[in-house]
Amino acid sequence: PYQLGGLSKRGIDCSGYVQRTFRDRLQIELPRTTALQSQLGIPVNRSQLQIGDLIFFKTGINKTHVGIYMGNNEFMHASTSRGVITSKLDNIYWRNKYWKAKRVIR
Repeated sequence: PYQLGGLSKRGIDCSGYVQRTFRDRLQIELPRTTALQSQLGIPVNRSQLQIGDLIFFKTGINKTHVGIYMGNNEFMHASTSRGVITSKLDNIYWRNKYWKAKRVIR
């Protein structure tokens, strides 16, 4: 399918969603991939999360996922099968996949 920076006819992937959101809403340019995004910013303890922090998950062997913390233990992310959704960090699936969080400073 047609692809453009994480966008395709099927929708947007997680890192493409994060990249576009930061660019369009905050005028912050982020790299395209989850791996590169995970290297940015400063580490944040899970108990110190703030709205806008990037949250990273290990979802499989050499597979990662990224979302944006929204407060109230929730994060927004893109699923290639379900589109952009909000999930709870304490959901059993995400709780067990949590990897790290980063705060991107302008």
